[in-house]
Amino acid sequence: MSVQAAVKRKTAPEIRSRKNGEPIVMLTSYHAHTAALVDRYCDVILVGDSLGNVMHGLETTIPVTLDMMILQGRAVMRGSQHALVVVDMPFGSYEASKEQAFHSAVRVLKETHCGAIKLEGGVRMAETIAFLVERGIPVMGHIGLTPQSINTLGSFRAQGREEGSWAPIENDAVAVAQAGAFSVVVEAVAEPLARKITETIDVPTIGIGASAACDGQVLVLEDMLGLSPRAPKFVRRYGNLGPMIEAAIQGYAADVRSRAFPGPEHVYGMKAKA
Repeated sequence: MSVQAAVKRKTAPEIRSRKNGEPIVMLTSYHAHTAALVDRYCDVILVGDSLGNVMHGLETTIPVTLDMMILQGRAVMRGSQHALVVVDMPFGSYEASKEQAFHSAVRVLKETHCGAIKLEGGVRMAETIAFLVERGIPVMGHIGLTPQSINTLGSFRAQGREEGSWAPIENDAVAVAQAGAFSVVVEAVAEPLARKITETIDVPTIGIGASAACDGQVLVLEDMLGLSPRAPKFVRRYGNLGPMIEAAIQGYAADVRSRAFPGPEHVYGMKAKA
């Protein structure tokens, strides 16, 4: 069987072709078991650097390392079969130079076998994006609120609330698209600006807190399942698994302490000696 015939996953060009078409469904995942579930319904799985928050309890994504991203990228690839898997480039792995970005991205692609990488930044990263794309690395852009820039932004507040502040964000979107990104995440911007960007650039926009005006949507899985203690205000919770998990753990602990926990006879059909 040829390599081409064996490929089942969605690709970056396929996602690029969804501009103004069927909305793109995207969620994060960091584990093989959640990836298997997400894979059944999503076009794209993002191995986001938000794993620093939801897996490691970090206040920001700044401490996340390339090794952490690669480890979880491998897990997601093992758990999924059909979705395009995109791995975030963490802070400090790509900003210094085009060459640094290339070497980091090559590691990610080689060691995880994912289909694309994502990096934050607009105009300032356009040259790097073009450099990567020209060398065969599919890039998803990320503009608007960029969490890796939290130390300069000062807070996770929404961007583009006033029309007078739109120009830099619009310029970022155009620069990323023209540089060759196959899609652009637009985070926490006002609906009128998200709509204008979506109508302006010729690659799909994927919103997170940027309204339904975008070509697709992405959420952090733990946020939409009710597992994150501090989810953003724009997140719609589709589940509330935290209390369910706590109740299950509480029940288990109670059984163990009361010696009601199933013994070997339950598992192996053995009877306890009198």
